[in-house]
Amino acid sequence: MPAPQIGRRGLRVALIHYWLVTMRGGEKVLESLCRMFPDADIFTHAYKPEAISPVIRRHRVTTTFISRLPQPEKRYRSYLPLMPLALEQLDLRGYDLVISCEAGPAKGIIPAPDALHVCYCHSPMRYVWNMYHDYRDRSGRLKQMAMVPLTHYIRNWDAVSAMRVDKFIANSENVRRRIARYYERDAAVVYPPVSTEDFTPLAPDAAEDFYLMVGELVSYKRPDLAVAAFNRLGRRLIVIGGGEMLEQIRRMAGPTVTVLGPQPFDVLRDHYARCRALVFPGEEDFGIVPLEAMASGRPVLAFARGGALETVTEGVSGLFFDTQSEESILDGVERMDRFKVDQPAILAHSREFSEPLFRARMGDLLNQWLPAGAMK
Repeated sequence: MPAPQIGRRGLRVALIHYWLVTMRGGEKVLESLCRMFPDADIFTHAYKPEAISPVIRRHRVTTTFISRLPQPEKRYRSYLPLMPLALEQLDLRGYDLVISCEAGPAKGIIPAPDALHVCYCHSPMRYVWNMYHDYRDRSGRLKQMAMVPLTHYIRNWDAVSAMRVDKFIANSENVRRRIARYYERDAAVVYPPVSTEDFTPLAPDAAEDFYLMVGELVSYKRPDLAVAAFNRLGRRLIVIGGGEMLEQIRRMAGPTVTVLGPQPFDVLRDHYARCRALVFPGEEDFGIVPLEAMASGRPVLAFARGGALETVTEGVSGLFFDTQSEESILDGVERMDRFKVDQPAILAHSREFSEPLFRARMGDLLNQWLPAGAMK
């Protein structure tokens, strides 16, 4: 079924995104929604146009008052306690369909009485729900003291604001379960889009003798664990990505580990195509990186938790290791060295998460939920 179309007499659509300061998985979802709704308006807290794709920049972007605070593109997370108030000041009268993209505060807008509000949820906010204690434990004493009352307030607001959503869509079964636990709401599941056509597989025997790790270098993704394991193995590991742990990871890296930091897409695509396999040591809500590796014809060695359980098929597109430990990764690498790569099967699996399928599945749901004749 085709996606709803916007025309002169059609729907007025508003897309709410938490912040637009980089292009990661959440922004790729917004990009696909922009293609579905080319006349939609976008609302966000902070906006850095030069870091955002032309597809998104073509839309009218309106920011909340957060964008008028000092250095919003860098300090947006510090303004989290103000974001509930900022969202509620947005005037969304006149919009028939509101789609909020939630990972930070986005769904707490006040929709028009007759509008359909759909929340595409990457995850209930990790720092106040499932990863709250991890974030608190990693903070200094003063920040911990401030976090306790502030996150209590945000957590309560977040749960209450879930009542302003008509329909939830989760990016995975993993996140659907969190929505049920924290918001007591049901959710449909539509996997995020992967631009599988942007990746260029090489012949299976063109793989080189190095493993690859890709992603933002932050603690919950456990880049330190992968580096420590490959230091101990004495095997080649190439790390691509920036983030708060970049310098720490560079200091940790032994002679067989190369830390490239952030790289342009052409460099990333080349390494995906040439690696022996991708190493994915963290627990993600969904995780697009493994599917990018698969779209390059390469298998994945993943921690057997979270979204990887929905994207990696054991024995077909990769293998799992059971615990976040060096020993478990060492065992996984030994098994991956014996893994027979079936590149056609891996590529076919990756195409199950393509952008056209994402748009089709979203369109099917919206056509079910919108009033009959709303798209005419």
